[in-house]
Amino acid sequence: MIYVENKDLVIPGEVLADDEYYSGRGTFKENGKICSSLMGLVSLRNKKIRVIPLKSKYVPKKGDVVIGKIKDVRFSMWDVDINSPYSGILPAFEVFGREKKELNKVFDVGDVLFLRVVDVDEVKKVKLGLKGRGMGKFRGGIIVDITPTKVPRLIGKKGSMINMIKDKTNCKIIVGQNGLVWVKGEEDMEQLTKDIIHMIEAEAHTSGLTNKVKNKLYLAIDGELPQEDDYSDDYEELEKPKLQNFKEELEQEEKEEQSKKDSTDFYKVIEELKKKTKKDNPLSYGNNSANSYILNNR
Repeated sequence: MIYVENKDLVIPGEVLADDEYYSGRGTFKENGKICSSLMGLVSLRNKKIRVIPLKSKYVPKKGDVVIGKIKDVRFSMWDVDINSPYSGILPAFEVFGREKKELNKVFDVGDVLFLRVVDVDEVKKVKLGLKGRGMGKFRGGIIVDITPTKVPRLIGKKGSMINMIKDKTNCKIIVGQNGLVWVKGEEDMEQLTKDIIHMIEAEAHTSGLTNKVKNKLYLAIDGELPQEDDYSDDYEELEKPKLQNFKEELEQEEKEEQSKKDSTDFYKVIEELKKKTKKDNPLSYGNNSANSYILNNR
């Protein structure tokens, strides 16, 4: 027998179901009953019951994808803030193997990176790496901070929520499992996306949230409500965010910037040559009036 419904708010010690159900995260068994071990929302899937905490800190696990900020550069590693009580380190060899480079010329304090958790030791020291599609340094954009347990709600069922926001705002969005979200687009769309993300965080426990988000997006961008659609608001298990290969886009931006720089340098050289030619030969092609006079009086 079950005593609660999906998405019910429960408190520590509250009885949720008899032991014919399976005890999941955020619950414990006592005297044949499944009870909540924290304050949070009930999540039911088949016969498995668990409780999703309303507030929590990110606890790293091997294989997680996270967004981190460089907070210190050491001799052979970078210290990285991963929005967790536990420290993160990015060893130099994870970035460029045995090759020796000045670390702060690769990543410096304040840089924001998309990383993977390579390992977590017994004292929760987190080793990070960049191997994998889409891993690397972010350029531009903004970072939005949400409660890590709300990440599944932001992603939505099979990515429905996050893809709807991307499509409507035309923003690039990368979600870390540590509750940090990178957003890049037009300035007004970045701010709208930030507001939408915080709205999802605040109302994650409510029903009909997908339609609320869609309405807000359409009103803000089109000035009118969309046609009615039927959206599922099922709470999903935490999925690893699908990686966008934004690294290729960033490399293309760098190539375009380099091309502009090369072009500017080329024109500077031409201008210098013109100035030198004028100085060395006052009858050069650059002196139109003098050339015309000579040609007309030969």
